Amino acid sequence: MAYREIRIIGDPILRTVCKPIMEITPGIRALVDDLMETVDEPGRAGLAANQIGQSWRAFSYNIDGKKGYILNPEIVDISTEEYQDGDEGCLSVPELWYPCERAWYAKCEGTDLDGNKVVLEGEEIWARLIQHETDHLDGHIYIDRLKRADRKKALREIRERGF
Repeated sequence: MAYREIRIIGDPILRTVCKPIMEITPGIRALVDDLMETVDEPGRAGLAANQIGQSWRAFSYNIDGKKGYILNPEIVDISTEEYQDGDEGCLSVPELWYPCERAWYAKCEGTDLDGNKVVLEGEEIWARLIQHETDHLDGHIYIDRLKRADRKKALREIRERGF
């Protein structure tokens, strides 16, 4: 296992659509170990593989004392009538928090390293995590989802900070 540096906005891998994991190799096992070690720090809720420089569909999570990972996650259910609009941040956009509308509930399915089905679902923070991390795996960053005025402000702040 190795703690990995977080890629920052501007790094092209963050805009890359990650590849599905078709075979569990020693490299994939090492990736999961690295995701788990790197997310295991105070203030970290989730971490997508491309945030540590790997273009594979995998993310780890660390919320409310629950830690884990999911391979090839796909959102299979999401609330379409109830939303949340709380502040959201991202390890790849350090120290910038903006209101980001997300569905109130989300559910995703994938697998673990042994091929067992993994289901993550929940409301509020869990729904935000699922949507945020799967967005990363699809090459999106939360600022893409901000309202126009907030997005403009965020992009200006990103430029000013030199990301």
